[in-house]
Amino acid sequence: MISYKNALIRLKKFHLPIKSEVIFSKDSLYRICSENIYSKFNYPASNNSAYDGYAINSTETKNANKKNKIKFRILKTIAAGDNPKMKKIPKNSCVEVMTGAIINKPFDTIIPYEKSKVIKYKNNYYLVISKKINKFNNLRFAGSDFKKKQIILKKGDLIKPPDILILKTLGIKSIKVKKKIKIIFFATGNEITNKENIPNWKVRNSNGSYIKSLSKVLPLEVHEKSILRDYDELKFSRELKTNLNNTTDIIITIGAVSAGKYDYVPKIIKNFNGKGYFKGAKIRPGKPILFSKLNSNTAFFGLPGNPVSTAACFRFFVLPYIFSSIGYLRNTPIKAKLKNKFEKKKNFTRFIKGKITVSQKGQLEFEVLPGQESFKLKPLAKSNVWGQFNNGKNLFKKGDLIDCYTTFGVNFL
Repeated sequence: MISYKNALIRLKKFHLPIKSEVIFSKDSLYRICSENIYSKFNYPASNNSAYDGYAINSTETKNANKKNKIKFRILKTIAAGDNPKMKKIPKNSCVEVMTGAIINKPFDTIIPYEKSKVIKYKNNYYLVISKKINKFNNLRFAGSDFKKKQIILKKGDLIKPPDILILKTLGIKSIKVKKKIKIIFFATGNEITNKENIPNWKVRNSNGSYIKSLSKVLPLEVHEKSILRDYDELKFSRELKTNLNNTTDIIITIGAVSAGKYDYVPKIIKNFNGKGYFKGAKIRPGKPILFSKLNSNTAFFGLPGNPVSTAACFRFFVLPYIFSSIGYLRNTPIKAKLKNKFEKKKNFTRFIKGKITVSQKGQLEFEVLPGQESFKLKPLAKSNVWGQFNNGKNLFKKGDLIDCYTTFGVNFL
């Protein structure tokens, strides 16, 4: 059996050559950038007002005081979206502005409504100033958020909802991203069924629904194939050969990968003489995991059939392989202190269903949940992360730092 560390090294070595495509930025959610993306403009594009109020030329207030109040005639109102150009601006004049209005010279500072005094005199309105006003008050400066040619997103970044907002705001219509990973998978076994009402000797095909759900938050295109029964060795071989000649990136089977009478997957996969082959890893859950790169463009994973084993192996083998292939390099753990001690076999890596919480001291803590058997789903539903307990150590004490990973591989912290 291979260690988890060496398995990751092998997966990285035999990753897939995923190509890029140009898509509309509005459709790029949870895709991976293929190149750096730069701002084409300054943002904000021009100086603009941070408040509703009045824009004045601060230099004209230098002699203002309580005894020498200066009146500034209000020339017009400028709202966000209005053309701010004015032909001639007399001395001691100002403009009423709404939040977001463009501020052009000679105006250089904003007095909010709540700090303003306005009077009417001979059919005109005046802003009364009784003290010197500093320039650049309450202004949003051009380029203060993004400057022209500044990097917005880096190659390898995962595009999140706030990124869509930024791309649209900065007028970036299309971007280059990695193509989605195309996955087909087969559930296996006579016990598996897609029916809802079943006898107690049958099992609902829940693993398929789980993997398909991940395509909502990851750059995956997932297709479920027909269930392979205990006698479907020839059918499986034909399906493999067919899908090796199309655009499938990853083929996955769930079940039939261990050492039982009907576990025919390892024998058939080994006959393909793929690269990077390994069968079995020093992990729990998911020890029977199988991998092989069948040709230059298609890889195969055989996952154990227990739902928790499937989830763990997809998270800790399939996802790192996908991330390596599409250039997503930010699959970093969350560090948390162990809340309750944990013991395991020294030479195995354990993936533990657990929960991260914040202590009264503001520290992240990881709790090992009861019910770590691979058939128990309740603790998986209660968990918010996986805790990775590496080999080489059997006893983990309270307070030890643990590497924690989100279920779907992306750390938004």
